[in-house]
Amino acid sequence: MHREYHRWYSHRLNRDMELLIFGHAGARTLVFPTSQGRYYEYEDRGMVENLRDQLESGALQLYCVDSVDAESFYCRWCHPSGRIIRHMQYEDYVINEVLPLSRTKNPNPFMIAHGASFGAYHAVNIAFRHPHLFGRVLALSGMFDVSNFFDGYYDDNIYFNTPSHYIPNLTDHDRLEALRRMDIIFVTGADDPNVDNVRALSGALWDKGVGNALRVWDGWSHDWPYWAKMTRAYIGGHD
Repeated sequence: MHREYHRWYSHRLNRDMELLIFGHAGARTLVFPTSQGRYYEYEDRGMVENLRDQLESGALQLYCVDSVDAESFYCRWCHPSGRIIRHMQYEDYVINEVLPLSRTKNPNPFMIAHGASFGAYHAVNIAFRHPHLFGRVLALSGMFDVSNFFDGYYDDNIYFNTPSHYIPNLTDHDRLEALRRMDIIFVTGADDPNVDNVRALSGALWDKGVGNALRVWDGWSHDWPYWAKMTRAYIGGHD
């Protein structure tokens, strides 16, 4: 299996950032780690091996990015306004540094955003904010109302990075049309503490004419063995 390691200094984040690439062709898949996770988490947890056949056949190519969650959502000593700004800098890094790298490595136009737990939030938020760049989002055991991370503080930046808040009010025609063209797949457990939040976001999308698949598995289903099975079942490929 093809594997590449990359590290460079991001002027958008004023720090070095690292990532791993797996596979040589196919749908480019942006993989976000779980909360405060690292770029090697997906590999360490067996998820890359779980997709070996699709990676070796050229159906998928993974771009496993690092996180700055400890400097944004989980940075409790920072002012809340600074936490969300740091997250927005991270999004800028992904959109304007990681995605261009992926296009130089692989001309396949189909891009998937994918993650589990807090990685599912990252995948959904970036895909919904930039739907013209993504063809599919696969979000496992996600939570899409992040307003509770900010100690009661709320501003426009938090609103526009909280899918549960901005999707019900979205009216931009071009963005909605781009969302309607996207394959949106939510997977969660019936006993997951965030299942009602996922159901509400799925419903809000349907209210906007944005089709999506909501798959609710039995039990809690919020751990790596479940996510491995979910990914096998739903990530798909695209020529």
